[in-house]
Amino acid sequence: MKKSIFKILVSLLILVTAPMYILIAPVYAFSPSSDVIYEGIDVSGWQENINYAEVKQSGIEIVYMKSSEGKSFVDPYFNQNYTNAKANGLKVGFYHYLIARSNEEAVQEARFFVSVISGKEPDCRLAMDFESFGNLSVAEINQIGITFMRTVENLTGKEVIIYSNTNDATNIFSGELTNYPLWVAQYEVEQPTPNGKWSTWAGWQYTDKGEVAGIGGYVDRNKFTEQVLLSSSGSIPLPDNTNEPSAGGTTTITIQRGDTLSRLAIKYNTTVARLVELNNIANPNLIYAGETLIVPSGETPTDTDGNSTSGQTIYIVKAGDTLSQIAASYGTTARAIAVENGIRNINLIYVGQRLIIPTNRYDLKHTLYKIKWGDTLYGISRRYGVPIATIVRLNRIQNPNLIYAGQTIRI
Repeated sequence: MKKSIFKILVSLLILVTAPMYILIAPVYAFSPSSDVIYEGIDVSGWQENINYAEVKQSGIEIVYMKSSEGKSFVDPYFNQNYTNAKANGLKVGFYHYLIARSNEEAVQEARFFVSVISGKEPDCRLAMDFESFGNLSVAEINQIGITFMRTVENLTGKEVIIYSNTNDATNIFSGELTNYPLWVAQYEVEQPTPNGKWSTWAGWQYTDKGEVAGIGGYVDRNKFTEQVLLSSSGSIPLPDNTNEPSAGGTTTITIQRGDTLSRLAIKYNTTVARLVELNNIANPNLIYAGETLIVPSGETPTDTDGNSTSGQTIYIVKAGDTLSQIAASYGTTARAIAVENGIRNINLIYVGQRLIIPTNRYDLKHTLYKIKWGDTLYGISRRYGVPIATIVRLNRIQNPNLIYAGQTIRI
């Protein structure tokens, strides 16, 4: 009789607790969407020339590559990365870095993304990398994101995927965006942290300090599931009423005696910061006649005052100007202009220099951090829980291993 009562009590306990476990378990479950896992990397112009034969031999199976950013920038190594990765039998995927601030701009960026990748045959879902939000509200972020994703789907007939760090997946993205597979970035963990919205991941970027044969320096390492693969092959069509962008979005010139980056920026309708970025120039004040320089071939046209005809404000420095005066005229700060244009000394600007005036492009929620002696991007990344790759993109850092005490960055 006592044993019977004991069995009854145990059965009741199981009946009571089992439903609780069933309800709770899915909330905390966050696992790969398939048992098959592919080793992968994601690359951009930061990695420069890559030996894909060695990459393939090292065990990498999937390569995601940056194709474009905004409405006019094509990664200068995109075509080269695509051709060489395909030639060595690697599966490839493309991602676009989204900076839209409205639904209209989201559509424009989607069309540009598709035009850049048109004619190519990806093996993996087309990815949206949206992580710099400006002053957008959470609702606006999600609306812009879903507009971009749907437009890309409709223009290409291909499946898409959203790339996000764990914080944004937990606190920002929601609604219809969660219907798309997630490629999550989270470092130094044994497995990604549950975000309460996605129950599985299709991709996991687990470090930005990966080392792979054939690549000089660090590279992002990833694990991908079968869900990241496209359901059908075929090339990407060029959107209607769209001109195919020039290869790489850049051209090469030879520096002439007397040239300066400021003069060349004016001549080629760009900025000193963009020239520094494209050419990995350590000292913007030191260029040499006879050397070659990569310059953009499709920058946004500007009017005679330097103001962009598509909404971006560009100011050409005049005699007597200071960053503080310019900032006051445009309702921003000298520091914001300096950060936007990669200026290290806010007291040193040049007549004729072209400055991008920030107009809500960067998030006021971002923390401004002044680098101290002994700091590294790795240490700052760990302290604030932000991927190194995100800090590099936000601040246009040319060499992640080279930062300076006193330099102010956004996190």
